[in-house]
Amino acid sequence: MAAELYPASANQQANHLANGNNSSSASNNSNKKAALPLPQSALPPPPALPALPNLNNNNVESANWQSFHPTLRERNALMFNNELMADVHFIVGPVGAAKKVPAHKYVLAVGSSVFYAMFYGDLAEVKSEIHIPDVEPAAFLILLKYMYSDEIDLEADTVLATLYAAKKYIVPALAKACVNFLETSLEAKNACVLLSQSRLFEEPELTQRCWEVIDAQAEMALKSEGFCEIDHQTLEIIVTREALNTKEVVVFEAVLNWAEAECKRQGLPITPRNKRNVLGKALYLVRIPTMTLEEFADGAAQSDILTLEERHNIFLWYTAANKPKLEFPLTKRKGLVPQRCHRFQSSAYRSNQWRYRGRCDSIQFAVDKRIFIAGLGLYGSSCGKAEYSVKIELKRLGAVLAQNLTKFTSDGSSNTFSVWFEHPVQVEQDTFYNVSAILDGNELSYFGQEGMTEVQCGKVTFQFQCSSDSTNGTGVQGGQIPELIFYA
Repeated sequence: MAAELYPASANQQANHLANGNNSSSASNNSNKKAALPLPQSALPPPPALPALPNLNNNNVESANWQSFHPTLRERNALMFNNELMADVHFIVGPVGAAKKVPAHKYVLAVGSSVFYAMFYGDLAEVKSEIHIPDVEPAAFLILLKYMYSDEIDLEADTVLATLYAAKKYIVPALAKACVNFLETSLEAKNACVLLSQSRLFEEPELTQRCWEVIDAQAEMALKSEGFCEIDHQTLEIIVTREALNTKEVVVFEAVLNWAEAECKRQGLPITPRNKRNVLGKALYLVRIPTMTLEEFADGAAQSDILTLEERHNIFLWYTAANKPKLEFPLTKRKGLVPQRCHRFQSSAYRSNQWRYRGRCDSIQFAVDKRIFIAGLGLYGSSCGKAEYSVKIELKRLGAVLAQNLTKFTSDGSSNTFSVWFEHPVQVEQDTFYNVSAILDGNELSYFGQEGMTEVQCGKVTFQFQCSSDSTNGTGVQGGQIPELIFYA
């Protein structure tokens, strides 16, 4: 029977080489008496095999670990944060919180021009340990994991630090992923902080997205804790912003909150003098004279940050014919101009045709660009002047995103009447949202006709669908909720 052939194991191959046997010596000595085998103790020991790698989630108990991972990507991934064959170590993080990370120069040099210059350039680093105190260990590991495996694991707590690491070592794909992650998680409460970071990292697209949120949702952005964390230059840039869509009293209060936080950061007592010192010229960027007299008297005039002379001159500016010169800007901010998407081509009224008895009028809509819904335009009474109580609501997948219970007065015409949410709400593209209105007032009202399923409004396209929440007859073709009021 022919002998079956099996591949030699790594240990068998090592023993074969250690014995010094080869085919030519066997043939040359074929006529000689076979040599007696050496005692086991006389054989030279086989070379030691390398230690098995730390295979993370793939604990293969075999020296042939390569055989279990057929692709180059898989084998490279196993080397991530692994001591096996590591030829460089990084000490990452500040003193006292540093972490030692093993790595492989070749892999890093292939993935980053900075690492290539560090290890193989004219001024190549020859140290076996490299200190990186300005990068967070968690962010550095995310960077390395991407360079070894193309995998990107981003989290809200570490994404900014990861973006810094990706920028520092010029890994553009990871940096882009970080920016995309930040854009999707952007909201009013973190918009000011991300604006500061986007300027630092020179990411114009992220900067523009931050401005969109800050402008449209200025009150929430300025009242957020994140606003108090920004640097002084970003503070000045925000306070000079023409498009801030909020009252000046909100800007003034936000500036005071920032000044208190900055005093704490610098270890200073929170006194009027220290607050003025840390603000510098930023205080004089607030447009105090554009407040109403009542707003100034109830707010800024009673704050301790303005001097007695400043308060006196501002009161004179409001009341005197001969107005004093002020150091504060006098021109009101432009804010944002609301746009209106009107979905009906005509309106009408007939006796007993359209009534309100506590029932819900509702419609679904989607947009092809991110916008901010600020309110609804509604029809009023067809029987002369009337006052309505109304509850408006915005939902997505059944979850309430915004609502408001308020009143409006109609003049008996077919005009629409604006009803606003407390704050504009960010609406994402290509997702259907549900808006509804429950009116209580004069039962007979105007209603829309010749409704459109698609409406082009500036650069934004709206699509409309009937809503199952509608119990009063409103649909795509006709009914109530003729307008969506938004910022784009």
